Amino acid sequence: MSESEVSPVAGGKRGRKQLRPDPADGPVAAFAYRLCELKESAGDPSYDRMRTELGAAASKSALSSAARGQDLPSWETSWEFVRSLAVGALGQDVETVRREWSRRWEHARASAEQPEAGGPGTAPQPVRRETPAAPPDPETAPGAGRRRAWVLAGTGLAVVLAVLALSAYLLSGPERPIPGDASLMLSETVPDGTRIAAGTSVVKSWEIMNVGRVPWTGRYLEQTGERIGSGDCTAPGRVWIRDTPPGERVRVIVPVLAGDRVGQCKISWKMVDENGDLFFPDQALRPVFFDIDVVPAQG
Repeated sequence: MSESEVSPVAGGKRGRKQLRPDPADGPVAAFAYRLCELKESAGDPSYDRMRTELGAAASKSALSSAARGQDLPSWETSWEFVRSLAVGALGQDVETVRREWSRRWEHARASAEQPEAGGPGTAPQPVRRETPAAPPDPETAPGAGRRRAWVLAGTGLAVVLAVLALSAYLLSGPERPIPGDASLMLSETVPDGTRIAAGTSVVKSWEIMNVGRVPWTGRYLEQTGERIGSGDCTAPGRVWIRDTPPGERVRVIVPVLAGDRVGQCKISWKMVDENGDLFFPDQALRPVFFDIDVVPAQG
């Protein structure tokens, strides 16, 4: 499943979409990747709009730099980036957002400051040198050629088995559904069949409860790729689900922009990890969706 391009919500500014950093490049890039995901889930507003309309008390250059993933932004800049989007645009609880993102920022800082093994800051280990007794000449020892052939054959077989085991592990993917993992959709806004004027926007949300025994971390709702109806509407391809322990509820919010073409517009979503792998495959959990009617704008 690929993420769709996100059209700006009403009042937004269209511009060149910033490329997301690769989370595999390290903890700083991974933190910036999450900032970019949050920005897209809020409708991908411009940095100017984040400052002027959503109240981010940081410069445009500081906000842009925070999402590039080259240097870890200060906590003050990070918080203004997050607060303007998660609280200002998506209406999430300010204290909950602060706790979650301060934990992410502290983890990124601690991981970035930790020296790599053998890198700068690692004390050199003394080398103990001993003079071993001279071994017998392997070329003249009895059976040397036969032993050498067996060693080479055994080494080659071990390498082949290791490669096969690694390939099987990499291709197997995560175990899904996870034992004890369960979800329940409790309520939603914007009832099915709601009439939305063309060219306007609406915010759809679902309240979902973690009714299993597995804590939710690193989860998203992602479009399934199935669209129904002739109406023209757009929404982020993926939205973040905040960390949710068992027994707690989470509200997931999606900004929707109605285009110019009228008609029914239905888009479905399923829960995935950051790689797009489903948490509840094979219809174990039916997708959530929004289903609106785009009608002509009133003149």
